[in-house]
Amino acid sequence: MSRIGKQPVNVPTGVTVERTTAREVVVKGPKGELRMKLRPEVDVTVDKGTVNIQQLEAIGERRERSAFHGMTRAMIANMVLGVTKGYEKKLEVVGVGWNAAAQGTKIVLNIGYNKPVTIEMPKGVQVGTPNPNNIVIFGADKQAVGHIASMIRKRRPPEPYKGKGIRYAGEVVQKKQGKSFGT
Repeated sequence: MSRIGKQPVNVPTGVTVERTTAREVVVKGPKGELRMKLRPEVDVTVDKGTVNIQQLEAIGERRERSAFHGMTRAMIANMVLGVTKGYEKKLEVVGVGWNAAAQGTKIVLNIGYNKPVTIEMPKGVQVGTPNPNNIVIFGADKQAVGHIASMIRKRRPPEPYKGKGIRYAGEVVQKKQGKSFGT
């Protein structure tokens, strides 16, 4: 059995967790609603204020069942945290004349290409730009927030010579020395 999967998930007040007959877990809270399909190796029971995850012994290899047991518990805990507090990722745009601007559900990046790059946000994810060189992505779904942050960073990853590019806040880019000319 998974050590993480054995631990129950505590549900705070204001959040409802229910298991549907279609083997789906629905978590509703002040920040939104999230859904997750259950794998056939695990099952979920919802009591008053706690969610317990069990392995189904007849299905799959023991090692895989244990992995899915812990993964399901972690994903449900992330869903509960997401609908209560939410998740956010911060990005920095580094480069002379490079900037970002949030326009509704889109973000427009001027990052050295001949045309601005426009990225549409998925449902449930918002974007903000407190200043032209910082991007803040936030939402209830941890996976969606992380995915859109990586998609934005992938448009212009930091390069090792001058450090220009889009990076996560606090990310350290190791700079290379570059060419050196001898006498």
